[in-house]
Amino acid sequence: MPQQPGPNVLTLLFPFLFMFGIFYLLVFRPQTKARQTHEQMLKGLKKHDEVATSGGLFGTVVNVKPETVTLRIDENVRVEVEKTAIVRLIKSRGGEDESATAERRA
Repeated sequence: MPQQPGPNVLTLLFPFLFMFGIFYLLVFRPQTKARQTHEQMLKGLKKHDEVATSGGLFGTVVNVKPETVTLRIDENVRVEVEKTAIVRLIKSRGGEDESATAERRA
């Protein structure tokens, strides 16, 4: 009785490779893009930007240090938080103030 050849290895691996490709497109790639966007936002923080933290605090950036940011959350109330605690930029006023100052000088 002759032996029948076994299934091709590529035929067996194709469904797994296909699932990994779909998983990459639906999970890994969007997550990487979101992380890069968040890192760019943190690098671009300037004085007078309005931000929200992961703890639910809304404040205005007063001082930016390499690892932390000082926020003014009310009159005479300042809080120092880690940069990673900032989840979104609400309003960027740093660039607007600089352009308005340059227009006034001209």
